[in-house]
Amino acid sequence: MRRSLFFPTKHSSHQKGFSLVEIIVGSAVFALVAVSVYQSYGTLLSLVSASRVKITATDLINEQFELVRNLPYSSVGIISGLPAGVLDNSENILRDGNTYAVTRIVRNIDDPFDGTIASSTNRDLSPADYKLVDITIECPTCKNFQPMVAVTRVSPKGLETASTNGALFIKVFDANGQPIKDADVHIENRQGTTTIIIDDVTDAQGLLQIIDAPPGNLAYEISVSKPGYSSDQTYGTSTGNPTPIKPSATVVRQQVTQISFSIDMVSTMNVSTVDPTCGPIASVPFSLTGAKLIGSNPIVYKYNQTFTTDVSGTKDISPLEWDTYAMTITSLTYRLSGVNPLLPVSVAPNSTQNVQLVLNTFSPAQLLVTVKDSVGLPLSGATVDVSISNSTTTRVTGRGFFSQTDWSGGPGQATYSNVTQYDVSDGNIDTNSPIGEMKLNRVVTNYAPSGDLTSSVFDTGTASNFSQISWAPSSQPAQSGANTVRFQFASAPANTSTTTWNFLGPDGTAGTYYSTSNTNISAVHGGDRYFKYKTYLQTASSTSTPNISDVAVTLTSSCTPPGQALFYGLTNGTATVTVNLAGYSQSQVQVSIPTNSSYVQQGVTMIP
Repeated sequence: MRRSLFFPTKHSSHQKGFSLVEIIVGSAVFALVAVSVYQSYGTLLSLVSASRVKITATDLINEQFELVRNLPYSSVGIISGLPAGVLDNSENILRDGNTYAVTRIVRNIDDPFDGTIASSTNRDLSPADYKLVDITIECPTCKNFQPMVAVTRVSPKGLETASTNGALFIKVFDANGQPIKDADVHIENRQGTTTIIIDDVTDAQGLLQIIDAPPGNLAYEISVSKPGYSSDQTYGTSTGNPTPIKPSATVVRQQVTQISFSIDMVSTMNVSTVDPTCGPIASVPFSLTGAKLIGSNPIVYKYNQTFTTDVSGTKDISPLEWDTYAMTITSLTYRLSGVNPLLPVSVAPNSTQNVQLVLNTFSPAQLLVTVKDSVGLPLSGATVDVSISNSTTTRVTGRGFFSQTDWSGGPGQATYSNVTQYDVSDGNIDTNSPIGEMKLNRVVTNYAPSGDLTSSVFDTGTASNFSQISWAPSSQPAQSGANTVRFQFASAPANTSTTTWNFLGPDGTAGTYYSTSNTNISAVHGGDRYFKYKTYLQTASSTSTPNISDVAVTLTSSCTPPGQALFYGLTNGTATVTVNLAGYSQSQVQVSIPTNSSYVQQGVTMIP
């Protein structure tokens, strides 16, 4: 009988296994552990690498010091440096796949133990007592490597003898007179048979002492700089600068030459060119000139550059040294009608100075008057009268203005652009007899009893505070009666087709009128951008009419420079400028207006 080779198998009704959630969780845990191990391994490798770099840099410093120790004392110095020697100022050395930058500085040290060359009581005639060797190791390609600096002294074997050289002390300070540490100093002397070139840095007191420097008349050219700072230097004589204010330094035998330099953090000037309504004006050339001089006869400015604003009417100028700067518009199309802040503009170290140049189209015989107090701050609200050839024009500083002197172009202009047009009239206003005046319309021999004219919409360019409304002539024929000229004023924050123009009087209601020239405009209009005026003329006699030749509205806005007033259309001759402001003594100056194409700026200082 054949037996079966199969054995019975027990089957379970519940199979064992892993669910999808368990697999995901397990994978996440494994990934977390793996990433942690990998990061730890990476960190360990970085630490090992950083340690190797540091050890290599330390070995390099030791090698450099060993090299110095094995040199004769007279050879410990920089090639073409002071003291002169056989060492290079800088060198790149390849070690373990990294390039290390080695910088060497050697200085003569005047030890106070035996007196110093600068002492008045214990003067050392041989001030080069020993040498100080400064070694700096850098590795630009090494991650997180901080430069290593080490210093050692090297002393001579023999006794000192009196020196035939001198000393050069260089002091570097900032705009506030504080010393600048680690300023880069570059010195060259090319007068001798061997050129001397020194690159060193100032100490914590902003001082660099060059001991045992060979004598030379105007021999040492020095420049001082620091990253992020302005620069200063000496200047040799040249065709463009024959008499430099800070000439190259002279070193005298057994004497100390001290020379100071001033540097500080650089700044930025943001210049914008706009019209009186704050609209940008593109591509305006201007010059920027600092007050610091590098030459005296003739005068040579340290900074004198020309720039042009871009298509948006702006120009950012950087880096810029702290100084006081004058600005001049070099365009033949535009002239300054004001500057904010006042010229000259002071730029402080490590700052951003915004300068707004407000321009107007050039017109003949312009005079810009700037009124300041005794400390140079602008004074707005000062009344400026300019009298020339028996004619007086009045402006108020810190106020812009819009004026209209011709209405002969007729009605139909909603927004002011054509200076001769207006919006609407009731038909009883004559604007052509003569051109440049508006008066009541005349039919045969009789004037209309009344009439009105509404101006176009004026755009101030920004939110404004309206000051006064004025007109000329301010007095009218007696036959016309009382209140023959009246005005109302309307304003709006936005010039839209749905704007309702409510014409109001000085009390802010529709029932009153401006009947006296130079009357303050109601405060209800403050903060609006757009405005219109409405003129009402009337007469008590059919044979007489009032007339208006000029309507002006003064205002202040962000584009109204403080303390300044612009006059134009003056005749040539000598103008008398009279300035009055409450709390200050009256000031009066004479200004020459040479030709009808001139542009003159005049400053006036007010005394309390």
